[in-house]
Amino acid sequence: MLVVDGVSVAFGGVRALTEVTFEAARGGICGIIGPNGAGKTTLFDVICGLRRPNAGSVLLDGGDVTRLSPVGRSRAGVRRTFQRTQVFGRLTVAGNVLAALDWHGGGGGLLADLAAWPPRRRLERERAARADEVLELCGLTHLRDTYAAALPVGARRLVELARAIADRPRVLLLDEPTSGLDADQTVRLRQVLAALDTTILLVEHDMGFVMDTCDHLVVLDLGKVIAMGAPGEIRVDPMVRAAYLG
Repeated sequence: MLVVDGVSVAFGGVRALTEVTFEAARGGICGIIGPNGAGKTTLFDVICGLRRPNAGSVLLDGGDVTRLSPVGRSRAGVRRTFQRTQVFGRLTVAGNVLAALDWHGGGGGLLADLAAWPPRRRLERERAARADEVLELCGLTHLRDTYAAALPVGARRLVELARAIADRPRVLLLDEPTSGLDADQTVRLRQVLAALDTTILLVEHDMGFVMDTCDHLVVLDLGKVIAMGAPGEIRVDPMVRAAYLG
């Protein structure tokens, strides 16, 4: 589903990423791990279009999206959460989730609003039903009418996750998704990821969560891939233990 091919990024004389290459399988969960400063967030910025690489390419389902804008990639099915939660604080929890569906439009313009055009009403009901489904999956139904700004960080992180999956992404990028979650919320997160039928890339420092959740791991150190493989292989890799796990 996703191929990162020879991606390099430089900030002046500093190489943040050097010829990073890997594939994320359709429907799998791929963990991107490594020490602070390894280039993990920069890699996510390249994949979602926030940063254009100096070299290399990003392919989505066989198509080259390297020059596609962040909006274009989002509409192609690439969605992301961030290390620092970014919810719409003045919207309710349900409003945050519905916002992810609004880009499709409603059709008919102002006239459709004034005339209560049946197709528009049907579309609104379908979107509301999808929002309810996602809120239930993420354990947020009881907070649906709460303004996002009033929520603690763990709940805001789950709201951001719900918004990211509402429109059924093809590739989902999760940057430190367990940060701020309590034990019950972490269990909920694992359940949500297991229920999704999408390709997931996960940057995370909680190695217990990574090892139990991911099918495949890519290890970065100083902007380079130093290992790839199943969690069991990565756990005992001497280079990885020296750079990160040791």
